[in-house]
Amino acid sequence: MGERKTFTLNTSPHVAELGEGLELHFVPEVMGDEFLEGYVQLQEATRGIGGTGPDGTGGMDMEKAVAVIRDLRGFLFKLLMPESQEVFSRFVVVKGGREVSAHVQEDEAEAAAAGLKAATVRDESLKLPMRVLMELMEWVAQIYGGGARPTGSSTASSSPLPRGTRRGTATSASKG
Repeated sequence: MGERKTFTLNTSPHVAELGEGLELHFVPEVMGDEFLEGYVQLQEATRGIGGTGPDGTGGMDMEKAVAVIRDLRGFLFKLLMPESQEVFSRFVVVKGGREVSAHVQEDEAEAAAAGLKAATVRDESLKLPMRVLMELMEWVAQIYGGGARPTGSSTASSSPLPRGTRRGTATSASKG
């Protein structure tokens, strides 16, 4: 008889606790290609946010940074269970001071408001600090990536040595 191996599939949602009483539930399993495509798109979006300004000082393209946050929220949104999506992303159509409808996608809310005279869209999405969004991204990369971050470049990676800088000359412990 050949080898036999049993594989376990997660059936319970992953839970991120955010303060007292607030939880976000993430889908138990994600198809690897779907996760990696979203992760790669997110990495591509983060390239070039920081950099060096023309005067040699550190600079950041703020417009691109805002777009990256939007992309990061979109990436996390796709991994959430429907009930958590409604908390994480909520756009309310308001007319005459009254809530007319609520949507998880901003473009759906804008379309609904466009069909009503004098209606506006109010963003009631869950507001989270950037550090928490980044921690959530790292966490989902671990749970869906099999315990390790997917391969690829990272904006948190160390930068190469500046030109003209010499590497250290200390002897490696493994060569000792």
